[in-house]
Amino acid sequence: MTTTSPRGARPTSAPPSTPAVERLELAVQTLRREYADGRRGRHVLVAQKVIASLGDVAATHDAATQITAIVQALAAYRTLPVDAREAELRSIADRVKALEPHLIAATPAMPKGRSPESLTRPKPRKTATSAPSRALAPDDPVTLLAGVGPAVAEKLAKLEIRTLRDLLRHRPRRYVDFTRTDPIGSLLRLRGEREATVRGTITELKEIPGKRAKRAEARINDGTGWARVTWFNVFVARQLQVGQEIVVSGAMDLFLPTPSFTNPEWERVRPEHGLPTELLPLYTLTAGLFQKTLRGLTAKALAALEDTLPDPLPESVRRDHRLIGLREAYAATHYPQGRHELEVASRRLVFDDVFLLQLGLLQRKKILIEGSAPDLTVGIPAALAFPAGLPFDLTGAQRRAVDETLADLAKPVPMNRLLQGDVGSGKTAVAATAARAAVAAGQQVVVMAPTEILAEQHALIFPKLFGHLPEDERPSVALLTGSTKAAARKVILPALAAGEIDILVGTHAVIQSGVDLARLGLVVIDEQHRFGVRQRAALPKKANGEQPHVLAMTATPIPRTLNMVLFGDMDVSVIDEMPPGRIPIETRRYLGDERYQAYDLVREQVAKGHQVFVICPLVEESDTLEEKAAVAEAVRLQEEVFPDLRIALLHGRMPGREKDAVMAAMRAHDFDILVATSVIEVGIDIPNATVMIIEGADRFGLAQLHQFRGRVGRGGARSYCLLLADQASLDGEARLNLLVGTTDGFLLAEQDLKLRGPGDFLGTRQSGLPDMPWLSEGFDTRLLEQARRAAAEVLESDPTLSRPEHLALAAVATRFWSSAMADIVFR
Repeated sequence: MTTTSPRGARPTSAPPSTPAVERLELAVQTLRREYADGRRGRHVLVAQKVIASLGDVAATHDAATQITAIVQALAAYRTLPVDAREAELRSIADRVKALEPHLIAATPAMPKGRSPESLTRPKPRKTATSAPSRALAPDDPVTLLAGVGPAVAEKLAKLEIRTLRDLLRHRPRRYVDFTRTDPIGSLLRLRGEREATVRGTITELKEIPGKRAKRAEARINDGTGWARVTWFNVFVARQLQVGQEIVVSGAMDLFLPTPSFTNPEWERVRPEHGLPTELLPLYTLTAGLFQKTLRGLTAKALAALEDTLPDPLPESVRRDHRLIGLREAYAATHYPQGRHELEVASRRLVFDDVFLLQLGLLQRKKILIEGSAPDLTVGIPAALAFPAGLPFDLTGAQRRAVDETLADLAKPVPMNRLLQGDVGSGKTAVAATAARAAVAAGQQVVVMAPTEILAEQHALIFPKLFGHLPEDERPSVALLTGSTKAAARKVILPALAAGEIDILVGTHAVIQSGVDLARLGLVVIDEQHRFGVRQRAALPKKANGEQPHVLAMTATPIPRTLNMVLFGDMDVSVIDEMPPGRIPIETRRYLGDERYQAYDLVREQVAKGHQVFVICPLVEESDTLEEKAAVAEAVRLQEEVFPDLRIALLHGRMPGREKDAVMAAMRAHDFDILVATSVIEVGIDIPNATVMIIEGADRFGLAQLHQFRGRVGRGGARSYCLLLADQASLDGEARLNLLVGTTDGFLLAEQDLKLRGPGDFLGTRQSGLPDMPWLSEGFDTRLLEQARRAAAEVLESDPTLSRPEHLALAAVATRFWSSAMADIVFR
């Protein structure tokens, strides 16, 4: 920082100074004194007071929010080490100077047809003020952008934003269209919380003191109803007045008697200027980071990359599929001028993600096909005869899956097959048949499960399935998990290395160093989406240079339209038929106080000697919060609802041995009710359980609700799934009604795809896939087919992507896959 006029200060042709501008200049001068004084913090309190005083002349909600953020940054500045203060002080100074156009007293006359806030929104295509001092590259750190000091960079990192490319790929979660509003009265019949945009006249406006800070509260009326609007920023109240008409947009809470908004986006309605027609992006944020900040940074990134952002998609692909350029797509995504422009941009970016995904999957499939696999042909006759000795007949779907699997095992190339089947459809019997082929051919088998509970169940089930074989033909089975004691490991590991154990069942512990197998021929991966690709890729490395055959299984119904997206490198078998004789699970829905009818059913079933599961809602991706919710629910049920029944607790933060003890006690019927978190979704098998209660059922997706439901009805008795919710949104009610109406998991998956988009299937549950933010909403299977065909054509003409026109594509493809798959390399 220098004492000369900094870049971005008002030019000599600026309008005459105003009190607001003078206060802003005073703040800048104070920050300069702080810099010149060695950043010792002596001038910060003065700067805080001056900047805080600008709140009453902020022209927009965003500006007021930014003023508050600057004041907070100055408070945090004093806690920084002296050697870290310089960069932060520069960042704060830039943010202060950027406020000038957004102060009411400093705002020039409005061009006709424009509102003040429309001038403050970044226009990346024509933004001189956001242009950096030099061109930047996509992988340059965001700290090179003006306004990104250490504090802001730390907050951005929490959103996985570290480079300019990351910034542009941070997709807005939604857009505000101030020209499309809902009558408040039309929302009153709804329940829950939903995003809404309403327009009304302020009939009441006040500042309310609080324990920590004041808040501004307004009441708006549009003739059909009224809503309360609260901002935890009193500067807003000083910018508005009773009688003004405003538009507000955000989460509308409909649980309260009065519809309420908290900290919404807002605009004044100015008849002489009209409302802005462009869509306002709203981003996912983290504490201390504001919408205004991200909007400004995306504008700066677009300006900085105007000439340096390569478009990796070959021109022929763009032309054939009528796709716009990459930079144009990013610009229209962050600052769309209308819905059509947004759709065109989204189509390009969705195509990119699917295209890059298919490049990797096709490459992986090619690598697998070119590899050699253990020869299992000698074991095929034994496997073909194996199902006849089982205590049940295979369904037609199971027989089809067995035929497809054994046909793969008879080939000299590695099998890479996914077995999809609903809970209880009989996937394990298919896996056991494949294992019989491998063992009969003199090979070893590894069965990997995501949890110790599920691994233990497999270790019990597999020997039972082989029980009809002659004793000298029965495979030996061992269990290896993180809880396996050292003494047992000393026996298991040498036996594995010597080939004395035929089937090793375990968790991720089986891929750790020190676990060596003599002849690994087949890998069975249960609930495969719960393992990252790196974890799955580690097992073949234990096969002495050969690629073992891989059979992955999942009970998560995947829509057929997404199979190619998720599993383009795998062949897929689907078991879409349930074994005969199973009584369908009856699903019921209870809202509010109706839950006591559910409790009556619980007592009825417990009196008959059956057991009950109670699932607590997923508060968020936090084991700690889930644990607290489960503990609180267990205490409530024990003390207030079922004081005479025996209640146990299971959650993800419990030690493995403690979980095992709880499950063993539940199987032994030492408890009547098990209260659990989503840890129960996979692998819990208590045949005596006939009731599944799901609290807060409207918070779960259809696929996960269906998984929970599959944990009961496994013992032959009529079973029930009870969906409880205090209140539900329209979307939540639609999901619950669908679950009540059908037990077909694949049908539910298709409906879930329509209701919520593919994000739930492409998100954290599908660990190991690259990040694909553009697929979170909307999905066109025709685009998928086009992208896969285009990827195949490119690889056919240039398998290594080494041609000059494909070098940028190779670099992007490598980066796209690098975090997910170590063995996919584009050279």
